[in-house]
Amino acid sequence: MIQSPSACLPDYTMSTTITHTFTSARRPVRLLAAVMAVVFLWLAVPPVPAQDQPEPAPAAAGGETLPEVESRSALSYYTGGGPIMHFLLLCSIGTIAAAAYCFLNINGRKMVPKNLMNTLVRQMQERDVTNAYNLCDDNPNSFTRVVGAALLKINFERDQANKVSMEQAAGETLDQEETKQMLWVNYLNVFATLAPMLGLLGTVTGMIGAFDQLAAGRAEPNDLAGGIGTAMLTTAGGLVVGIPAMFFYFFFRNRLMAITADIQKNTTFLIDILSGEVKLASGSPASQEYLEGDDATAGAGE
Repeated sequence: MIQSPSACLPDYTMSTTITHTFTSARRPVRLLAAVMAVVFLWLAVPPVPAQDQPEPAPAAAGGETLPEVESRSALSYYTGGGPIMHFLLLCSIGTIAAAAYCFLNINGRKMVPKNLMNTLVRQMQERDVTNAYNLCDDNPNSFTRVVGAALLKINFERDQANKVSMEQAAGETLDQEETKQMLWVNYLNVFATLAPMLGLLGTVTGMIGAFDQLAAGRAEPNDLAGGIGTAMLTTAGGLVVGIPAMFFYFFFRNRLMAITADIQKNTTFLIDILSGEVKLASGSPASQEYLEGDDATAGAGE
């Protein structure tokens, strides 16, 4: 008589749960604080001028010497873009934070550990459901949560150990895991779309300011430079934020799709072994080939 996996769940103390929750909640705050510190330091430090000999300033048509163009720091470019640059800064911080989260959490080694797959294959061959469930419960990740949900539906008194219900439970849990990770990936898509739109808004407001100067009879270059400069700076700022955000969105979306397909394949393989549909001898070449192919897929998703 196989003991129900739900009866083998370990008891966790309230203090351990509170400590783990508090520690997990502080990690995004620390990440955001570090990102903001780096961004503000980069904005505040002006570029280092070259050590070459200064070239003589060009002369105007009337023989007057034109003033030299002063080097500008990133902070001066930021302030020159107007209020829109504040929103673009928020988008850039959000993009860095979302990309850092995806880099740390969406990878094959963390979501589909190789050693767990090897152990679970052996336990499925032995129909050691209790230890298999305990292993999944002690090593929480996307793969073990999917397998654990399937093991809760096992019933050896039904046809193929209740395989249909196990596959359904595994599919529902896999959808939940994918949705949870896609939430952060979709943030990158939001920033990739929003940043160029904000830059375009700054372009329009800057050009409106330049035309207002023309309407007031101020047609000198100095009068128009402010509005045109604002328009160009916000456009550049929107593209600087939007282009990397779009790249990271497609990169992590494709990585997540590959890892999700890998989890589905591994879970189906384990359920087939447990239900008796697939029979493997201990250390058989077929099992080794499957696991080696699984490692290649996990490595591609890192």
